[in-house]
Amino acid sequence: MRLLLWFLGLAILLLGTWAAWGAGWDERFTLAGSVEWLNSAGPWAWVAGIALLVADLALPVPGTVVISALGYIYGIFVGGLVAAAGLMSAGMAGYGLGWLCGERFARRWLGERDYDRGRRLFANGGGWVVALSRALPILPEVISCTAGLVRMPFRKFTVALACGSAPMGFLFAAIGRAGHEAPGWAFGLSLLAPALLWLAAGRIAR
Repeated sequence: MRLLLWFLGLAILLLGTWAAWGAGWDERFTLAGSVEWLNSAGPWAWVAGIALLVADLALPVPGTVVISALGYIYGIFVGGLVAAAGLMSAGMAGYGLGWLCGERFARRWLGERDYDRGRRLFANGGGWVVALSRALPILPEVISCTAGLVRMPFRKFTVALACGSAPMGFLFAAIGRAGHEAPGWAFGLSLLAPALLWLAAGRIAR
């Protein structure tokens, strides 16, 4: 029960942040607006893009629009690499924040029963959750922090995070390179591709 409350509490906190920053935010983060903002950083546009994707941990940054802008500026390959690096960095930052809370705090906050339940959940099926969550709003941040809190095996988390981040990075970079906003089918593909990659990763590991 406490694990569920932790999950809901983080989600509500993020939604509250989104509501607080919401005024005019969508207008700032159109594809054209994001390209203009990143270009204003000159040769450090890629750093600004990564920083925006990491800032999505706390701010309502539309990651797909930022990734599309990176694709528009740098092309599919370089833009996709930068976007994947940004998504990986955001996931690692969330995991690190959860980890820094400490096991003692986690056991007190969640209770022994829920902590052990969460640890088993993320150790066994957490890879699927991490990989598939990258294309969804709110969930990537909540899941990354929770994975760190319950000590999901770091190697497993990293592989799952890469399986979710790379397809999303290259897919939306390609869409941005074409000068388009993200079509609806792209979200379906950004769920399917990570699932196939994580399935393949699991087979290789075995």
